[in-house]
Amino acid sequence: MSVRKYTAQLAIAVLLASSSSAMAVEIVINQVKKKFDQKKVSISKGDSIKFVNKDKVAHNIYSKSAGRKFDSGVQKPGDTSVFTFSKDGTFKVRCAIHPKMKLKLKVQ
Repeated sequence: MSVRKYTAQLAIAVLLASSSSAMAVEIVINQVKKKFDQKKVSISKGDSIKFVNKDKVAHNIYSKSAGRKFDSGVQKPGDTSVFTFSKDGTFKVRCAIHPKMKLKLKVQ
């Protein structure tokens, strides 16, 4: 294989890899006063959500939605948890410590 052909193939591979990761987005959801700062969020497959505890109390963010389970564990004030979503569907996100904390997440 010639150096020129190899270089062109490598450049195309790098471009494809960087374009797919460049399209991914990270959404920030804050937890303040025992609430999520948003009630509903829609994202695309491959996007991430960063849950930031800006509260004075601990939280435990989780979803038990079929095929879409995750759990942050105990999140102390100031802690963050990031989850990337690769499957589409609807998630019901809750706090195990504060049952009134609810978020509906739609991944498309």
